[in-house]
Amino acid sequence: MTKTMYLWIKAFHIIAVISWMAGMLYLPRLFVYHANAKPGSEQAETFKVMERRLLRFIMTPAMIVTWLLGIVLVLQGQFLGATWFHIKIVLVLVMTITHGLFSHWVNEFNLDRNTRSSKFYRIVNEIPTVFLIGIVILATVKPFG
Repeated sequence: MTKTMYLWIKAFHIIAVISWMAGMLYLPRLFVYHANAKPGSEQAETFKVMERRLLRFIMTPAMIVTWLLGIVLVLQGQFLGATWFHIKIVLVLVMTITHGLFSHWVNEFNLDRNTRSSKFYRIVNEIPTVFLIGIVILATVKPFG
């Protein structure tokens, strides 16, 4: 693969990560407001649509593209043996599991079965930020050889 092609793949990977993370940061904020809405209300129904569309049309496709292009970059960059990469991939896996948990909560809200408070979702809203900070530092600085 040429250096130019590698850089194009990297650019699209970064775009996908930004798109995924925008959703990972916004969806729990929607949960905060949705948790305060009365089930069955017009407001609650609007949140259901917003959450489903965000997950289905932005977050999940962006996550898939992030993973696919990330795999290509790792294989081309020969990072599989690097300690920083091992730590980063664990964080990306945890981010993916968090995405799955958010997806579960979208379904719970959709079925009017949410049992958590808005305060709970305010705390959850910070989790993707912590993972993002670690992932970006590891991918950029590449500490630990």
